[in-house]
Amino acid sequence: MKADPSRPPRPRRAVGAVSGIVAAVAGLALAQLTAAAGRPEASPVTAVGGAVVDLTPVAVREWAIGLFGTADKLVLGLGILAVLAVAAVGAGLLAVRHLAAGIAVVGGFGLVGALAALSRPEASWRDALPSLVGALASAGVLYLLITAGTRPRPAGAPQEGAWAMDRRGFGRLVAAVLAVSAGVGLGARRLGAHGSAGATASRADFVLPRPTVPAPPVPAGADLRVPGLGPFITPNQDFYRVDTALVVPRVDADTWRLRIHGEGVSRPLTLDLRQLLARPVVEHDITLTCVSNEVGGPYAGNARWLGVRLGDLLREAGVRPPSQGGPADQLVARSVDGMTIGTPVETVMDGRTALLAVGMNGRPLPFAHGFPVRMVVPGLYGYVSACKWIDELRLTTFAAYDAYWVRRSWAQQAPVKTQSRIDTPRPYADLAPGRVAVAGVAWAQHRGIEGVQVRVDGGAWQEARLGSADGLDTWRQWVWSWEAPPGRHRLEVRATDGTGAVQTGDRTGTVPDGATGWHTVDIDVRALG
Repeated sequence: MKADPSRPPRPRRAVGAVSGIVAAVAGLALAQLTAAAGRPEASPVTAVGGAVVDLTPVAVREWAIGLFGTADKLVLGLGILAVLAVAAVGAGLLAVRHLAAGIAVVGGFGLVGALAALSRPEASWRDALPSLVGALASAGVLYLLITAGTRPRPAGAPQEGAWAMDRRGFGRLVAAVLAVSAGVGLGARRLGAHGSAGATASRADFVLPRPTVPAPPVPAGADLRVPGLGPFITPNQDFYRVDTALVVPRVDADTWRLRIHGEGVSRPLTLDLRQLLARPVVEHDITLTCVSNEVGGPYAGNARWLGVRLGDLLREAGVRPPSQGGPADQLVARSVDGMTIGTPVETVMDGRTALLAVGMNGRPLPFAHGFPVRMVVPGLYGYVSACKWIDELRLTTFAAYDAYWVRRSWAQQAPVKTQSRIDTPRPYADLAPGRVAVAGVAWAQHRGIEGVQVRVDGGAWQEARLGSADGLDTWRQWVWSWEAPPGRHRLEVRATDGTGAVQTGDRTGTVPDGATGWHTVDIDVRALG
């Protein structure tokens, strides 16, 4: 079979593939350095990742969260890099045949990154620079490597020698480009660390104020200490995190400011952290739940929060709830990264302990959980209440403005639904016959839990023993002792909230306002002997 004269010989294809990958590495390194000198959120991978999150259909996003959990951002970043690598190889292969076309492909990817960066909230024209600078560097490196790695055949040379290659020289050039790229990447990392050094130092220096209204001790018996059941208070490092931030904002507490303004605000406020904490500081135990939590899912956690009452702060600004004639029914919280979360004004001001929190379990908020200040509102799912890295509160109406998640098919208002979960035994556990502790947690924030029932194989409901209640705003642990016979069995759980309403068994998905249904666990009890 004759060789296709239009197809580059194998050495040329290798040069193209290697050149494309090396050019992409060089461009990304310089783009990261440029972003580190300005806004880290403007780096190409972060900007494109954010745009992908914004454009992803809700069903696909929920599938990704269910499949990858809190590693979804890592998977997204790796996916973007994989696509970029394939595109880089393609650009390199194209460049060995049509150099200008290969360089044009590189420029196109730079333009995509720039447009993605400009589409992000709070973006300015400077956010396009990292992608454009990176694309320019990639194009230059691709040109250099392609021209150095191949040359036209001498007159009369056979076809296989059509492009002779100085392999040793090409290899040295590749090594040099990679070495410089590694140095640039290291510089970007150090510059980024230097840029966040102020925020890191401000958190290290921040001393939590003593609460004016301390929370009572967690009641004896609230933590049942059943093997396989997590602690009543969730450690900070184990607390779930679900948000859209591919790069965790690192906010300097010394320069942080909060602005309160909008409809019905007769006394607009702008406060720094010291001024905010000059008000009474309250400590309160609150369970948070993500609306993406499937029935039996892990996206719920309980912590002791420290902060300033949000309702009191709004009253200080002259805000009245709608029930008292106030014109605004929605409080829009904005994060430093542009995320917007809309909360009912009536709910925030109805007397519940809604907080602008600065502390979590006796420590300053972790950066991943909103340092220096975040919102915590008991009884509402996080997407309508728990804004992290907050820097603005604007009073408006639900009719006038849809916050970020509402524009993506989620409900405007979303009180937490009564839920219960079996933590032990685990699904498909292999157990010996005899006494088994079936245990878990149940929650109905701001209504409380009055009862939990368990049943086996669709039989009669059995009352579980509840852990002590720590107010209405936290989950309750529960345990039921079961004499397990051999065979395969199905366990189900349901809860009753403080109003007497029993958790529904109707299964619905998370969209638009939270999942419903009874958590079920299938297990095997092996026969003795």
